[in-house]
Amino acid sequence: MQKTLGLALGSGGARGIAHIGFLQALEEIGIRPDYISGCSMGSIVGACYCAGLPLTTLKEVALSLKLSKIATLNINPIRSNGLLRFNKARQLLEQYLGDITFQDLKIPFTCIAVDLAAGKVVELKEGSVIDAILASSSIPGAFTPTVIGERTLVDGGILERVPAKEVRDMGAEVIVAVDVLGDLTAKKASPNLVDTILRCIDIMDTRITQRKKYARARYIDLWLEPELGAMDQYQVKNLDFACQKGYELGLAHREEIRALLAGELPSAADRHAHKEPAEGERA
Repeated sequence: MQKTLGLALGSGGARGIAHIGFLQALEEIGIRPDYISGCSMGSIVGACYCAGLPLTTLKEVALSLKLSKIATLNINPIRSNGLLRFNKARQLLEQYLGDITFQDLKIPFTCIAVDLAAGKVVELKEGSVIDAILASSSIPGAFTPTVIGERTLVDGGILERVPAKEVRDMGAEVIVAVDVLGDLTAKKASPNLVDTILRCIDIMDTRITQRKKYARARYIDLWLEPELGAMDQYQVKNLDFACQKGYELGLAHREEIRALLAGELPSAADRHAHKEPAEGERA
């Protein structure tokens, strides 16, 4: 009997366009996920896919993106708590998704953000999908935080950029995590305040992700990283390159994923069933 597939699509700004190519490669041989979790750009791509937006349309829109199409400058960034606001991104998403809620989605989906007051990851799986994915994508310092109810939310990637635990909790039996950021690459220090803040976030995020990657190996069947080189996640360019690399990643692993779903390969849960977890794996 075919096992259920859960995809955890990680954060990554412009590099996150690779998720579209990855989904395309799987779809070409009839592999469709049963569950998707996402963070930041992974949440945007995941939500659009779960809503039934064709990958051809999603790719066309994504490859035409420019910063001017998704955000505008805040007149007073200090008071607005962010350099940019997502007003144009909201309009663009509404054009394709309307006022869709999580209950309207064709594939079960969840995404994560960080609650600034509580200082912890929160899972968003009810209400407005657009509110949720914009909250998940609100990079601190760069974008004004998103307010949902009484919570002020920012990009989930600062604490959990690849939400594998969430997709496992949804019921997925085979879990594939796609981390488009990978390890930190060397970069010349910038005198720009926003660049410095973003670089600090990247450093902390990468170290946290590396620890969690190994701690959660007991239930992640495949941890995949496209070869995106030094592509800058904060610059809206080279999007076609990212999409192609995501496609190549999917091509390289789609037979392995199919074998996992068919039970022809042991799952991570099977491999760790009789193994005592290390101290770091208990988190």
